[in-house]
Amino acid sequence: MDIKQIQDLIRFVSKSGVNEVSIEQKDFKITIKTNEVQPTVVHATIPAVTQPVTQALPTAPAPAPVEPTAPAAPDTSKYITVKSPMIGTFYRSSSPDKPLFVNVGDEIKPGSVVCIIEAMKLFNEIESEVSGRIVKVLVDNASPVEYDQPLFLVEPV
Repeated sequence: MDIKQIQDLIRFVSKSGVNEVSIEQKDFKITIKTNEVQPTVVHATIPAVTQPVTQALPTAPAPAPVEPTAPAAPDTSKYITVKSPMIGTFYRSSSPDKPLFVNVGDEIKPGSVVCIIEAMKLFNEIESEVSGRIVKVLVDNASPVEYDQPLFLVEPV
């Protein structure tokens, strides 16, 4: 079983809501266990508290802060969003003492490693599927990420 098949299996398990899947082949055995209730509650709680507070403060003083927010939306529409292919922990480098895979301003091409996502003690290198320049990193290092969560904004070249 190659890494792509394992990643697909992890995605399937996370989407299906199954708590455990075990596959045993001739020379290979894998067990994937999930506990979706806890991570979902933790991730849903933190953004729910953070976002309303952030939105409530600019709305209460004056409508002026709303105007800069409106132009930001069209700006991001010209960018390509690199999303997480799985649930796990996002890392910008292979270890704390190693350099980051990509920084803002770096040029990437298809096949370039942009980050690592750790899922169930497996470290999965996430490769770019697009060419362009990194404009923004949307996730903090060592943060949990969800399936299909935006990780990077890339300006196509």
